[in-house]
Amino acid sequence: MGVMTKMRESTGAILWLLVFAFGVIWVLQDSGGLDTIGQVGNNIGSVNGDPISVDEYNQAVDQQVQSYQNQTGESMPPQMLDQTRDRVFNQLVEARLREQEMERLGLGVSDDELVEMIQGDDPHPIIKAYFSDGNGGVDRALLQNFIANPDATADWINIENYLRSERRRQKLENLINSTVRITEADIVEEYAQRNKTVDVRYVALRYSSLPDDEISYDDGDLRSFYNEHREEFAREKSFDLSYVTASKAPTAADSAATLSDVESLRESFAAAEDDSLFLARNGSERPWTDAYFRRDELAEDIADAVFDDIEEGSVVGPIISGGQVHLVKVIDVRPPEETAVKARHILFRAAEGDDEARAEALAEARDIRRQLLNGGDFAELAAQHSDDGTAQRGGDLGWFGPGRMVEPFEEAAFGARVGQIVGPVETQFGYHLIEVTERATEEAQIADFALTLRASVQTLNRVQSNLDDLQYFSTEEGDFTGEAGRRGLEVRTVAVEEDQQFIPGIGNSRALLNFLTGASEGDVSPVIELNDFFLVATVEQINDAGYQPFEDVRAQLEPRLRNELKAEVQAQRLQEALDNGGFEGLADRVSTAEREAAGLSYANQSVPGIGRDAVFVGSAMAMQAEQTSGVVEGANAVYVIHVTAVNEPGAIQPSEYTNLQNQLTSRQQNIVRSQWITALRESADIEDNRRIFLQ
Repeated sequence: MGVMTKMRESTGAILWLLVFAFGVIWVLQDSGGLDTIGQVGNNIGSVNGDPISVDEYNQAVDQQVQSYQNQTGESMPPQMLDQTRDRVFNQLVEARLREQEMERLGLGVSDDELVEMIQGDDPHPIIKAYFSDGNGGVDRALLQNFIANPDATADWINIENYLRSERRRQKLENLINSTVRITEADIVEEYAQRNKTVDVRYVALRYSSLPDDEISYDDGDLRSFYNEHREEFAREKSFDLSYVTASKAPTAADSAATLSDVESLRESFAAAEDDSLFLARNGSERPWTDAYFRRDELAEDIADAVFDDIEEGSVVGPIISGGQVHLVKVIDVRPPEETAVKARHILFRAAEGDDEARAEALAEARDIRRQLLNGGDFAELAAQHSDDGTAQRGGDLGWFGPGRMVEPFEEAAFGARVGQIVGPVETQFGYHLIEVTERATEEAQIADFALTLRASVQTLNRVQSNLDDLQYFSTEEGDFTGEAGRRGLEVRTVAVEEDQQFIPGIGNSRALLNFLTGASEGDVSPVIELNDFFLVATVEQINDAGYQPFEDVRAQLEPRLRNELKAEVQAQRLQEALDNGGFEGLADRVSTAEREAAGLSYANQSVPGIGRDAVFVGSAMAMQAEQTSGVVEGANAVYVIHVTAVNEPGAIQPSEYTNLQNQLTSRQQNIVRSQWITALRESADIEDNRRIFLQ
């Protein structure tokens, strides 16, 4: 039974609802309520009483949408539109805050200042752009004629208003920027932080090396830990949702229709003399370019079709690649201007600075190289030994050209003959064995006619109608899960905090947040359109702001408490050993190995055997040469550090001093501007009525 049938059966109830609605309108009219609604209806928001009109907001959004469409040739996706609306509203709010602050500070622009911006020795860039003399200056006669022209009065007033606005804005920026002071000490400290390194010896006891049975805790300990860290589990008001989605992907029939449409253009495409005009007239979603492409510069499916049997003037396809249907015309073929190869490799991974791991990786690489030279199967050995994601495809890297790989790898691959085993080649990742399997011998100029595979209007209407029915009947009958099941829709769940911008599994959706703002338990949302699917959600439960219950976070608490208890045990063990003889011999006393790390810095925080550890590096950087730390607790281990060398940077050069000064000034000014606008927002009375308009 469709929705319309159900509505016909409910005609009597609907008529009574209309009578009630008209009664409400009469009451509002008599009481002046409609006047209030009308005022809100004209303004999408306000800032300290300064209104933001719906027209101004819509015009700003429309400009962004039109700009996107001009650049891409496509409509803006729904979720990007949500983000654009949020960004535009925030920009309008901040513009009003700035304007109000300029008024408060009395920032204005005198007529003399305006004249200087127009006719002075260094006019404003907009004057130079509009009235250029062609040599970087201003055509004064052209400028004066424009000013004196009565027909241009309105345009000139707009230019003057713009210049005044720009000058006021610049004065405000200058005022904010003037609060920033970067001292010589700041520059010297930043230079040292970027360039100073330390070399260390250290002894570490990892928490994971201590068996779980050497610590103990009970439920009371876990609850105490929860109470100590309860603020970490504070939550805003939240909603437990059940929801269903329906894909906007094209059906097989939709795809077949697009393929047929593209195929029907084959003959006219082949005969076209102006390929650029053909693409434009037939609505290609790939624009014309006169560039030449190597294999590595095209999607694999398209590259295979073009280059496997390349012939000038041929039209290949239709090819489905990247969600589009392509019909490709080969216009010209020539030898490639740059090298491109297809290769495979075996990576023996080892961290930089870990000499022991590097030596092991090199030895293994040499052993596998011997096996390859003796007839070993490259793909099988890559699958067994390569330490990266290419192992599952036999080490295949596909095609690549200049700039795609790190320099040592690229040089080795580009210099190799087809079929030659190269390496071991050392890079930052470890050691590689490389085999080039093909080398590009040509590149092609192509015209790529492409249409995106999209669902038809009929398909989208059918999907949306099904969800409309789900929304209607689940609201009527109060059984969202059952109704979804009868329609073959999978019900998922998600918890959403109030005003949460990104929702796992869904993404950002202003429409969903607007629905939740006024929702009660059991309410069902209207159909919401997102980029790739439609969605309908129901509110299962509303949770007031507070703290997540102990049982809900128990699984997060236990590993943290175990680590904390292990840290105490390992720290006590290491401290006792340190007290009993100092750093020398410490590793033996705790039955572990002493390790070394060279070149540690704020930019290089990777510690062999520990991993990235900011606490370790920060502690080491604060120490002097030959100084030994106490027991330090890190994220994964406790350790004692002995600094063997502090490598201070050389004297700062004048050019680098100036660069650092500029960088620090710019960074601090950005921070101050951000803090300033945040403070203005927090103290302002900002009214946001978007929920009323953007349902």
